[in-house]
Amino acid sequence: MKISIQLPRPPSRDYDITIGPLPEIKIDGKAAIITNPKVSGLHLKNLLGAVSAKELYIVTIPDGESYKTMDTIEWVLDRLFDHRLDRKSTLIAFGGGVIGDMTGFAASIFERGIDFIQVPTTLLSQVDASVGGKTGVNNRFGKNLVGAFHQPRAVYIDTEWLKTLPKREFAAGVAEIVKMAVMFDAPFFEWLETHDLYDDANLEEAIARSVALKAKVVNEDEKEKGVRAVLNYGHTFAHVIENFSGYGNLLHGEAVAIGMVMANDLAIEYGFFSEEEAERVRKLLKRYDLPTEYRIEDAEAFYDQFFLDKKSHDGQITFIVPEKIGKWHMLVDPDKERVVKVLKKWQAKGEGGER
Repeated sequence: MKISIQLPRPPSRDYDITIGPLPEIKIDGKAAIITNPKVSGLHLKNLLGAVSAKELYIVTIPDGESYKTMDTIEWVLDRLFDHRLDRKSTLIAFGGGVIGDMTGFAASIFERGIDFIQVPTTLLSQVDASVGGKTGVNNRFGKNLVGAFHQPRAVYIDTEWLKTLPKREFAAGVAEIVKMAVMFDAPFFEWLETHDLYDDANLEEAIARSVALKAKVVNEDEKEKGVRAVLNYGHTFAHVIENFSGYGNLLHGEAVAIGMVMANDLAIEYGFFSEEEAERVRKLLKRYDLPTEYRIEDAEAFYDQFFLDKKSHDGQITFIVPEKIGKWHMLVDPDKERVVKVLKKWQAKGEGGER
């Protein structure tokens, strides 16, 4: 016997991404702002001036990737219950990617799911992490292996928050902008080669173009069953680098920059990408002082770590590599020997030095 459950189509989760000065944010029920001491010390007063809610609470968690854990999520949930938030309440993520990922995850599981709003304050979170609904935390097996897809109700991107951003954090965001251009938009990459992102007008243009590209991808593939996986260009390598280096020693965008250079080497090994194109990417990354060097201690151990990546399944690894600037290739289950050959080139490098 079979009994079918036919569920109605879920309500729309469409939302707008607003780029520009922070508007007034009106919330009908209770709300909690999730942030960290650094961001709250610099900008909380300005955010509070824009938010109105029936009751508004501040939940502050420690800053850094090392706190992106289930223990922190449990602590946040306890604070939400302490303040008696309910299913009609809203969370506001006010910070970088770590805050956004954890706030979204907490919202996805608090009383089986409540609304949240993204107010990203780093360049990386503005162009990548705040858009698309990926949420989660790290564990000892790897990065973002526990989480959920939970779309925000709205995203507000204001470049004013970036004026206090340290240079390294700014560069980490540039890495994600470069990623989008290499994968999807050759004219955008050429534009990046000739425009300075330290200029405010150029920066806002780059953010808008990056967000538009990501929005298009998310619209086509919300839960990463196809083209959205392409956004992981450089990330398969980067997540292993972060795991081996210790979360927090490299910024995520810095690890992604190195990961893109590694992915380019793999693309060259397979004949998809040219040395000249790889050098253009490396040169653009280095213009913003992003790292393009890394020494692998053990190529075999590095390779084994790939199997903990979310994109691996049935014992197969998938790499996203460029076929040319503006065009991607999904490399499924490549020969181990060829991948390890590339990794051994990075193992052979001494500390520092140019490639």
